[in-house]
This record gives sequence, structure tokens and C-alpha cells, in this order.
Amino acid sequence: MTLVHDPQAAPAAPQEWEDGRTLPALVRAATPGTDLATWIRANRPLVDDLAVRAGAVLFRDFAVGGSAEFRSVMDALSDRVLEYGERSSPRTEVSDGIYTSTEYPADQHILLHNEQSYTDNWPMRIVFCCEQPATRGGRTPLANSRRVLAALRPETVEKFERLGVQYVRNYIPGISLSWQEAFQTEDPEQVAAYCASAGISVEWVEGGQLRTRQTRPAIHTHPVSGERTWFNHAVFFHITSLPDEVSTGLREALDEEDLPYNTYYGDGTPIEDETLAELRAAFTAETTGFDWEQGDVLVVENMITAHAREPFEGARRILAAMSDPVRADTAEGAADEAEAVA
Repeated sequence: MTLVHDPQAAPAAPQEWEDGRTLPALVRAATPGTDLATWIRANRPLVDDLAVRAGAVLFRDFAVGGSAEFRSVMDALSDRVLEYGERSSPRTEVSDGIYTSTEYPADQHILLHNEQSYTDNWPMRIVFCCEQPATRGGRTPLANSRRVLAALRPETVEKFERLGVQYVRNYIPGISLSWQEAFQTEDPEQVAAYCASAGISVEWVEGGQLRTRQTRPAIHTHPVSGERTWFNHAVFFHITSLPDEVSTGLREALDEEDLPYNTYYGDGTPIEDETLAELRAAFTAETTGFDWEQGDVLVVENMITAHAREPFEGARRILAAMSDPVRADTAEGAADEAEAVA
């Protein structure tokens, strides 16, 4: 967080943050208490450009006191604020399009990931608002997914690019999300219809348990910048990414095909331990962080920047919203056009 500038002026020296090592770019209100939604409406092209170039932008010292002000900020950022669909983590909807951040226990670390990169229809942005910072810990680490991709061995990139990533999920109440919560319906036929339209195979197994399987690309091209980026949940959903005691316990109790989450290469073959280690090392090397302050708003360019959560103490409350849906096919088409123009 090394770029600080008066929001009345254009960002200075963009090369300072274009290398991706200074996440997030910081915009601090010249007059504390400035209305952020109003300022964004007046400076939308600047915000959009900064978000893509830097990968994430932190707005500080503006007047954002809670969910109503946060929703106004989202409306200023986009006319396409999204509902949270095809869910993989527990959240509570606070108001229309505004959710709590992932409701995992405070002592657990949430790994770096790009929001909903396991789907074929993801948000271009995920935005956070700090209502109450933790008394200890609770940072939201960030990592530049462009640099993660650049750090990988060519043979690793080639294999993932050729095969993609296969995600296998079992929706087991008490262990993972139920299918009713994940798909926000009680109707199995609605689940089947959604999955058919999204390229997800559906299998109903003993006891009414749902198992899904989907194969997605591991690498995408940003539709605006034309940059290639590591954009997937290959590590996040791999069974070995759970704490050792949890991973071991699940594998002892369940057959591999019944695990709540697991990932493979797109042809169904296992991802090698050494490859998982390589991916984790690349994420670790690119991880940066900052300490939340009350009223902070963080705009994350989802295809460019991965985010995480550190364990914390105290009554931490971070709100989240997503915007600007994009489908895989339209993203790649837009990226081709951007590259042709460049």
C-alpha cells in the first residue's frame, strides 16, 4: 500500500504500482468524511483505470458507515451488482446485494482465491467494506494473479492450459454447504437445469446427496487489459489445502469420490504434490497485506488479484458485494478485441 494521492488529482507515477508489488493502491480522502459514492461517480474512469492497473484499490477516510452507504458505493461503481450464486462458502445477506464476508470460524485462515473462478460466470469485481476491524489479525491478504502465473514453470503452465482444472464437489450438510444453500433452491429440478446450462455434470448418490463435476480453464485473459492471469480454484479446493488434521480425518472417513471438495487436472488425473507445492510457493511469494480501518472500502479486480483472510480476534465485521458478471466465452472474446486494438 505505497501509492497515496489526493483524490482531487489524477494518480501520480502509475509505474509505482503497475508492477503489482504495491497492492493495494491507496486513495485517501483529502477532506475526511467525503462521500465516497459521490466522488466515485465524478471520477469513475479514474477508478476503473486504477483498479485494472493496480489490481486493487483501498479507499480510506471517506464517509462509509454501514451497509446503506456501502450499497450506494456499489451503485456508483456499477449498474450490475450481483446476487451470490453457485455458492461455496456461508454468507448472510445484509441487504440487497450486500453480504457478510465468508463466515468461517475466526481462528481459521481462508486461502488466497479469485472469487467464483470455478464457475463459467464470475464477478469482475469483489468489493469489501470494513464496518468493524478486528482487535487483532483479520487482514485481507492480496496477491497479483498475473505475477503468480509468471512465476510458474513453463511446463506447469502448459499442462494446466492444455487440461484445465476439474472440480468435484459433494454437498454434505454439516461438512460443506448443502445443495439447497449452494444453489439457493429446494427443487432438484432447478439445480439440474442450472447445472445443465453451466456445463456442470450432476449425480445424485445414496441418501439424496448431490455430487457435481465441472472442468474449467486454469488461465484466463483479462477482457480489458488483455493480460493472462492465473484464475482458478485448483489449490483452494484441493483436499490437502485443509488443515492437516481435517484433511486426514476426511480422507480416513470418506472415499475420495465423496470428499466435500477436491480438484484434479481437467482429464481427472491427480495434481502432483510437487505441483501443488509450486503453486502455493508462487502465491506466498506474491502475498501482501494491510490493516483494516473502520470505513475502509477495498475494490478488488477479481481476475487480476486473489484475496484471502487471516485469523482474527474480536468482533470483526467486513461486508462484501460483487459486480459486473462476465462469462468465460465473452471474456475471452473481449480480450481478443482488446489485444487487437493494442
